[in-house]
Amino acid sequence: MRTDQNAWFGAEMRLISVILFIVEFVRGAVLVSLLPIYGAKTLGLAPDVIGAAISAHYITDTILKMAIGYLLDRFSIRIVVQLGLIVSLAGVYLLQFAELPWMFIGAAALYGIGMSPIWIVCLTKVSEQQRATQMGFLYTIWMVGLGSGPIVCNILLDYSASFTYKLLVTMSVLACLLTLFMRKGKAVTPHRMPLREQFTILKDRLSHMKLLLPGMILQTTGASMLVPILPSFADKELGLSGTQYSILLTVGGICAAAGLIPMGKLSDKLGGKKWFLVAGFGVFALGLYMLASGLTFWYCLLIAIALGVSYAAILPAWNALLAAYVPPKQEGLGWGILSTVEGIGVMIGPVAGGFIAAWNGDTAVFWISAILFGLIGLFYLWFPFHAFAPSGEATNK
Repeated sequence: MRTDQNAWFGAEMRLISVILFIVEFVRGAVLVSLLPIYGAKTLGLAPDVIGAAISAHYITDTILKMAIGYLLDRFSIRIVVQLGLIVSLAGVYLLQFAELPWMFIGAAALYGIGMSPIWIVCLTKVSEQQRATQMGFLYTIWMVGLGSGPIVCNILLDYSASFTYKLLVTMSVLACLLTLFMRKGKAVTPHRMPLREQFTILKDRLSHMKLLLPGMILQTTGASMLVPILPSFADKELGLSGTQYSILLTVGGICAAAGLIPMGKLSDKLGGKKWFLVAGFGVFALGLYMLASGLTFWYCLLIAIALGVSYAAILPAWNALLAAYVPPKQEGLGWGILSTVEGIGVMIGPVAGGFIAAWNGDTAVFWISAILFGLIGLFYLWFPFHAFAPSGEATNK
């Protein structure tokens, strides 16, 4: 087990972090910009086909996380990551030939298959002593990559769709080449357990955290249900221009990314996760409630800052809490299963948000999302974490 924080931030982790940034940069550009804009303007595909393609990406990415975790526990990290990124490269490359809907959806699904390994690898590399701090570091890379990808891609698409597409393919190739410098070691110690025994232990761990499972799904559902209606809400309900809307997203993202490492360090120092979760979800609920009231741009800017900071407080503490339920010697499989559970909300959220907006308007989506986050915060205020921690562990007070 790695206990040296400096070793964790060594050459190998820096390399993996660079690969993660490139992968998430391309993913953000593909999902937010390339699939909707390139698919509609260049390939002439209908919106429902584009929507199905984005869903297909998330479905394959989520479902395969558990299988990827199992492979990482049994085979070389480098080989698993290489194969995953090669599959992703194939998915991006095939988009240029995907003039038929089923081909476009299939290419997006193929792209989702290859996304799972690199993130699971990062989770298995995190040390116990500095988990919240290191998770903050990883989420900073993830957010900066995922957020900057669409911004750069949107600007480039105004000039040349062909150049933008070739750039993303080139970056995907670069990520594949960088994996050649990764070490061949496995994600865990050489003493591997049989798959049946691994699932038995994981079942026991999940039984301890059964009351947390609904919250895991609701958290990602409440956030992702806002995605399909954010642009129209900003335009129709808040009266924001495109530039103002972009400023809000950028400021919120910067505050979230800048706050992850400090919040992670503070969580490690205080030795508790409960109050970070309670405060984070409470502020998030209040911020969404205020946005739904229809405020001016400057008030919205302050709310965006508060939402970014609260998001930074939640992520490291939440992942540090989940880490207590990942059994030793099977980190890949454990994180794969937990990531799969969280991914269910990402698949449900956009559909639920679109349905609610069609039923009662965009504002209703904000109301319901705020209620969900408020209830989750109250739940963690009440929840006796220590009573449901794995034996011999205390996750909180």
